[in-house]
Amino acid sequence: MAPSDPVARSLRRAGIRVTAGRLAAYESLLGQPHAAADTVARLMRARLGAVSTQAVYNVLAALTAAGLVRRIEPAGRPALYEARVADNHHHAVCRGCAATADVACAVGAAPCLEASGDLGYLIDEAEVTFWGLCPACRPSSPITKEAVHG
Repeated sequence: MAPSDPVARSLRRAGIRVTAGRLAAYESLLGQPHAAADTVARLMRARLGAVSTQAVYNVLAALTAAGLVRRIEPAGRPALYEARVADNHHHAVCRGCAATADVACAVGAAPCLEASGDLGYLIDEAEVTFWGLCPACRPSSPITKEAVHG
């Protein structure tokens, strides 16, 4: 690892020690957003050889705690990890194949950070998950929202 490696610099800036496992996991997530832990494990093992499942979860927890990785938890699906953390965006999840895509906030500059009503909370993040069928899973004939929810 070269000292000027941008991935290693990102880890250092976040205040965490640079290790082979953290580099492998973070690089995996930079190349494959919305990856489940088992996908990250497979990619880490391809790069490093033997890596325990616990080590994968420890690395993901460290990257998440350092703010380099975001953990998203679509209902009824395994947790997913992504390296896109610099903005408040949402996700669309396919009910058919579980493909996940990023969705920008609906309008303007992070409108979702202003909750309706004064709750007294200092809101710094909003999490919205849109559910439906991705282009690959959608039937070729027109379909209504009601038909999807059956």
